[in-house]
Amino acid sequence: MFELLFKYPQAVFSRGTFVLVGGWPLWLLAAAILAAALGLGFLVWNRARSGRLAGVRSVAVWLLQTLLAAVLLLMLWHPALSVATLRPQQNIVAVVVDDSSSMALPDEAGGSTRRTAATNVLNSGLLNALKEKFQVRLYRLGEHLDRFDKLEQLNSSIPATHIGEGLKQVIADAASLPIGAVVLASDGADNSGGVDLETISEIRRQRIPIHTIGFGKQQAARDVEISDVQVPARALPDSRLSAIVSFHQNGYAGQKAKLTVKAGAKIMAQQIVTLKKDGQEQSETILFNAGPAGVKSVETSVEPLAGEENTKNNRVTRLVNVDARKPRILYLEGEPRWEFKFLRRAVEDDRTIDLVTILRTTQNKIYRQGIANPDELKDGFPTKVEELFAFDGIILGSVDAPYLTPGQQTLLKDFVDRRGGGLLFLGGKDALSDGGWKQSADVELLPTILPDRKDTFVRVGATVELTAPGRDSLITRLEEDPARNVERWQKLPYVMNFQDAGQPKPGAVVLVDAKPTTGGKVPLLVTQNFGRGRTAIFATGGSWRWQMLQPVADKSHEMFYQQLLRWLVSDSPRKVITSTPKQLISDDSHVTLRAEVRDRTYLPASDAKTEAHILGPDGIAEAVEMRPDAIESGVYTADWTTPKPGSYLVEVVASRGTEELGRDTMTFRREDGVAENFRTQQNRELLEKLSAETGGRYYSPQDAQKLGKDISYSEAGITVRETRDLWDMPIIFLALLGLRAAEWLLRRKWGVI
Repeated sequence: MFELLFKYPQAVFSRGTFVLVGGWPLWLLAAAILAAALGLGFLVWNRARSGRLAGVRSVAVWLLQTLLAAVLLLMLWHPALSVATLRPQQNIVAVVVDDSSSMALPDEAGGSTRRTAATNVLNSGLLNALKEKFQVRLYRLGEHLDRFDKLEQLNSSIPATHIGEGLKQVIADAASLPIGAVVLASDGADNSGGVDLETISEIRRQRIPIHTIGFGKQQAARDVEISDVQVPARALPDSRLSAIVSFHQNGYAGQKAKLTVKAGAKIMAQQIVTLKKDGQEQSETILFNAGPAGVKSVETSVEPLAGEENTKNNRVTRLVNVDARKPRILYLEGEPRWEFKFLRRAVEDDRTIDLVTILRTTQNKIYRQGIANPDELKDGFPTKVEELFAFDGIILGSVDAPYLTPGQQTLLKDFVDRRGGGLLFLGGKDALSDGGWKQSADVELLPTILPDRKDTFVRVGATVELTAPGRDSLITRLEEDPARNVERWQKLPYVMNFQDAGQPKPGAVVLVDAKPTTGGKVPLLVTQNFGRGRTAIFATGGSWRWQMLQPVADKSHEMFYQQLLRWLVSDSPRKVITSTPKQLISDDSHVTLRAEVRDRTYLPASDAKTEAHILGPDGIAEAVEMRPDAIESGVYTADWTTPKPGSYLVEVVASRGTEELGRDTMTFRREDGVAENFRTQQNRELLEKLSAETGGRYYSPQDAQKLGKDISYSEAGITVRETRDLWDMPIIFLALLGLRAAEWLLRRKWGVI
């Protein structure tokens, strides 16, 4: 229809430039149109004076007559399109066919595969039409680009699709070959994150249009697909972890599905969920225990449902490094009290926490427990950076701020901000506002704005209640089931005292409220992140009653404190922190290693020698030197290519001269043949964007035969500039006829013919 009205294909108009080839100046056309408008206006005005036309009617007739005259005058100036076309037989058209395993899936019409549909489109005249005008090069697209001769050689066996990398190779060929256009036949499934801006810019610079033909269903009829699973990369042994599972489905809205978390053959957790609306992204949290130390390959899956088209996208694997380290926590208590005794008892059986305590028995005497050697902490709370930074977390009980010197208070702030340690404030008669922390140098560490008064610690009973964030937090999860967990907290004995911790700061999170018997509600457990670390307030000294007044078998008190202290130190960094953007590499071989290195005082070490020692499957062993980052001080990176699939262990060692600053280990895994199982629907958005950005066009398989005509219009390769007349387009005749007919109909309606 478009060519019937406008004479030429749409590509001529999108690629061409409008010109007037009549030879007369443009100003003369404007003057002629103005003169015609004035003359017609004078005639219409005279008729209006005679009463035959008046008001709006005269203006409407004048506009129609002026438009008619303007179109006729424009035709005298000979309008045309100047368009670049490829010289026949002197240019190359690159036909790129996706040969990844996703092309073996059923096409939209069902029955045949996408590869078969692509072959049929090319063989049904399109390839021959291209060969009549151009030289044609066939490329097979997968992880990279390969030349091939016959379509029968396609087998859809390549485990990944990297469209961007493939187009880069075509552009590289265009530097020495007259490639006039590219035809990409694909489902648009790309495993490398899409086509980057750099590649798009290079294609546009060389003016090579990318014409795309899309295959495959744009939406699965019946399928459940996991989009992502988020689990901590590191954890302490026997920690409770959460897996946040994101998935979407089509065809199963309102039905039940089973989520399962497994480590090897062992089922760690299961949960029944109700599926939301078709196409809607859904996130569910499932809890599981990290288990003993070691690298865990955690598989999260949605049990396949009846009639699913693709069950290979129902499971995702993540790695969790359960670290054998034992974080050390220093607990400074200002007075002998029950809370001190029961807190120590709560964590004494926790093999993952090393609790060291200093108890002030009198004004000038202290009692130490859990020390590593007789000299440790013999002078009380540390005064040196190296001594305090050897701990991962600090607990301050009923200790007044003046007990710490200004230097120790500054050191405490650096411990959280620079070292990345955790700091927990407990309630007590000498704690928080009553202990003068409102006026201390560490007031900004607190997650609340302390009241500007004394007597905030009161010996009044109070029940406890989880807030909305507290219901989801792992710190306060005493039961796996959220409803039962809320009920269990409601049944806890009341605390015998509490402290007004003040108003939570922006960014702080209140997990537990206290409800005094005298009425009202105050925050009891408040957390926040600060610098590289985290801080919290547990504003009571009476939680020991949760142990004393419960049955012996009840472990609520122990579980709460163990989970709170693990949260406090689980993310406390070492002097060397190793990471990679992706711990699981799907159908790719490239990995980027990153290490953040700090010295003994946890200042960035930009002059360290940093080396990564990599162990892989089948005895792979390699040492890679890491380079300092040009932007971030103390950060080192290295790019490495994995030789084969499997799990890899990386140990990064940083040293300065003969001094070893620290070391850290991490794991990652390469899996092949996985990525093509996900996002198997046609990515029409990517294909359309790619063609639009490069001056090409997207075609469905039904419209692909038009490509044989459209592809000639290109500014790449060897071209010739052609002029296409517009004056004889059918749409022009119809426009003139329409303007004249509209005037006649209006006159007839008004009775002024």
